[in-house]
Amino acid sequence: MVNDRQSLDLTTFALSPAGGEVEWRISAGSVPYPEAVTEMEARAAAIAEGKAAELVWLLEHPPLYTSGTSGKQADLLEPRFPLFTTGRGGQLTYHGPGQRVAYVMLDLKRRRPDVRAYVAGLEEWIIRTLDAFNVRGERREDRVGVWVRRPDKGAGYEDKIAAIGVRLRRWVSFHGIAINVEPDLSHFSAIVPCGVADPRYGVTSLVDLGLPVTMEDVDVALRQAFEQVFGATNMRLPEAAT
Repeated sequence: MVNDRQSLDLTTFALSPAGGEVEWRISAGSVPYPEAVTEMEARAAAIAEGKAAELVWLLEHPPLYTSGTSGKQADLLEPRFPLFTTGRGGQLTYHGPGQRVAYVMLDLKRRRPDVRAYVAGLEEWIIRTLDAFNVRGERREDRVGVWVRRPDKGAGYEDKIAAIGVRLRRWVSFHGIAINVEPDLSHFSAIVPCGVADPRYGVTSLVDLGLPVTMEDVDVALRQAFEQVFGATNMRLPEAAT
């Protein structure tokens, strides 16, 4: 069943506070997870205090697993990579090279203080991004994230192509989304991704679907789709790899 979040009016999210633009940042190289969390928390606090602009931060992580507020230890089948307990919503997921992570720091108090609508906005952002590559992403009422149908695998088979996990502090969002561009999908086999154990529901990526896209292609599509849903952005020069 398609989630009824898709029916929510998202237009108010496109109204940036005080007419400002969202900073758009891309980090080259691999960003350690603890470093990213520290930066997100500091930026979210500054946004809440009116001392910094809203931010979308695109990056990749080294191979790792994160466990959200609903995470279960039993869903870690093999401690193949470091596991970080985090305050975002959701269960266990994988991050690693070839996956575009987008951390989103928006002031929802000034835009629209509605968590359900915000998650619907993130879903819509992902769906519009995938549409740029002629991939139909869909919501599911009983499963978090964005999914694609896989009739090539059998009747009723679907794969997750993007994950969502958010946290709010003083109505400023952080954490965000992750889209599988070309990660090593075998790395998901050491966990029960997002607690979904049904063998009909797996994981996929754009390249796994036969699309020879690059991370740069996805970044362009992400920015275009973001501006359609959440409003204008201001590009910051890409950060050099460390």
